[in-house]
Amino acid sequence: MSVRIVSIAAHSGAGKTTLAEALLHQSGAITRRGRVEDGTTQSDFSEAEKKHGFSISTSSLLLKHKDTDITVLDTPGYADFVREIRGAIRAADTSLMVVSAVSGVEVGTERVWATADRFNMPRIVVINKMDRERADFHMALASVKSSLPGHVAAAYLPVGEGEHFRGIVNILTGEASEGAEVPSDMRSTLRDARSELVDAIVETDDDLMNRYLEGEDISDDELHSAFMKAVHAGTLYPVIPLSAEKGIGVRELLNLMVDGLRSAEERGNLVGQDGEEREPKKDAPFSARVWRSSVDPYVGKLAFIRVWSGTLKPGDTVLNTTHDIEVKPAHLYVMNGKDIQEVPELTAGMIGVITKIQDLHTGDTLADPKHPIRYDELWMPEPAHTIALHPTTRQDEDKIGAAMQRLMEEDPTLHFAREPQTGEQLLSGMGDMHTTIAIEKLAALGVNVTTSAPQIPYRETIHAAAEAQGKHKKQSGGHGQYGDCKIRIEHGDGYGFRSAVVGGAIPGKYIPSIEKGVQDALERGFLAGFPIQDVQVTVLDGSYHDVDSSDIAFRTAGSLALKNAMENAKPGLMEPVVLLKVRVPAQFAGDIIGDLQTRRARVQGMDPEGTVMVVSAVVPQAELQNYSADLRSITGDRGAFSVKPQGYQDVPDHIARKVIEERQKQMANA
Repeated sequence: MSVRIVSIAAHSGAGKTTLAEALLHQSGAITRRGRVEDGTTQSDFSEAEKKHGFSISTSSLLLKHKDTDITVLDTPGYADFVREIRGAIRAADTSLMVVSAVSGVEVGTERVWATADRFNMPRIVVINKMDRERADFHMALASVKSSLPGHVAAAYLPVGEGEHFRGIVNILTGEASEGAEVPSDMRSTLRDARSELVDAIVETDDDLMNRYLEGEDISDDELHSAFMKAVHAGTLYPVIPLSAEKGIGVRELLNLMVDGLRSAEERGNLVGQDGEEREPKKDAPFSARVWRSSVDPYVGKLAFIRVWSGTLKPGDTVLNTTHDIEVKPAHLYVMNGKDIQEVPELTAGMIGVITKIQDLHTGDTLADPKHPIRYDELWMPEPAHTIALHPTTRQDEDKIGAAMQRLMEEDPTLHFAREPQTGEQLLSGMGDMHTTIAIEKLAALGVNVTTSAPQIPYRETIHAAAEAQGKHKKQSGGHGQYGDCKIRIEHGDGYGFRSAVVGGAIPGKYIPSIEKGVQDALERGFLAGFPIQDVQVTVLDGSYHDVDSSDIAFRTAGSLALKNAMENAKPGLMEPVVLLKVRVPAQFAGDIIGDLQTRRARVQGMDPEGTVMVVSAVVPQAELQNYSADLRSITGDRGAFSVKPQGYQDVPDHIARKVIEERQKQMANA
């Protein structure tokens, strides 16, 4: 029996999960369709997905159509869950790209399309929601052609739109779907569409192109054969309109999936990092990649693998070539929604699950120990949203480290670390929705926390050179303490320390102690207790006592000297800034720039990419504490952003005064 693996990807709200449910129902895999709104779909079965009403994890769904086994990987729509999206697209052989007939191409569409491009993935474009008010197939098709790279052509036309949508027509054959007829006023549109599709098909085949240009007739069979060949090869992306909600056009999509989706073997040889190759066949040496992992409260750790070549049976020893560790799975499974089923083997082209093996991580390569190969790992972007975690009880504090390690094992796009300056425990993810789900998972693991915006790790610096003396003299009977030094401080990149003492005014053995004292004072800060940076320190002169001088005395003197010098060095406050890149539909660009101007941003540019504008700006970190939610509100969830640290900049005086006052209050209360 033929095997196909297809991922479904889209911008959130395009109807992926509803489409997956319609495919299952149309194929007979389920007898009753569930609804996202009711939390009854096969894909969104976790409590979190039912609660929020959207996909959080990729679901693996199994169906059969025309003697073909099809595994459907239903991915989340929110870009926050990029690990799930990219892993599923990489694990599949073809992708269904779902576009709303109401909204057209959106930011999320472009992101998943770019991922598919990265892996040379053949794809079928599904224009969904043709039954909705304001549905416009030709608008959606035009947005696909104008903003997504590649050879896109309509393979079907809709019969009616909105409440009048009642079927689709095969452009090549002119046949309408069951229950529909081609209206007479649609004949000319169909002829034009057929001519356009024929042009697109012959452009993918040099022989057909030459015959076509010479005026030779191309038979329908030849056109159909060339069409399917181009779809399999990913040189032509067919477009089909449908309504997943009403099931109109779903049968035609299933037929197109069976005929148009490439098999694992058609994918061609797989190449490892060192140039090794594997044929995607059952009798080749075994190789696979872990494309996602999760933790089931009852089963334990689940490692989802895509078998690229060979056959794996229970008890076989395989090598994790990413970490050079041998593992021996005792049982093998396949997933179908929330159901897990044990199988006697996993062969090339299958999606399987290995349980209870800790040494398997997302992106790892598994291979026959006698024929090792290592595939490139899954690339993931850096987190864009950070919150501070505050454990509710001491018990939560003790458990949070292990619990977060478990979550990061499952989702490597989560980052957890303690900020050394503020001491806060920070959780970073791809967006506010991502971190919200992570907090809920923490609670499910028995760790309760409250959250807040992170404290901003301000720094202090100087804007003028200054000299000052630090003298520590103390006599309390017996040996006293004596240390005396004069220093000069100047603004400079980073920290620097040197001695310009001559004539033995200070013995060389005490210079390191002076530096330690200077560093103590730099760490304590001057204005508001923030570390001082970008200071160059020179020891100019000083004095010592043969008996009373000591390392601790000169360390104290160095600290006093730095503090005294700061009085006249025009100290100021600095704040971290980031390079923010916002991708939004063009109509929102003005709103984004207007909003950024209220955040003290320095806009760097605005560059068009298809129907999307990319706005770049350098923005203070303090102004982006809730940007993930704010961007969703401004754009109706049609925007995406990334951040990259860009160092520090001076804080305006009026803001600096407020920060210093607040900080001094906190220090006084502490």
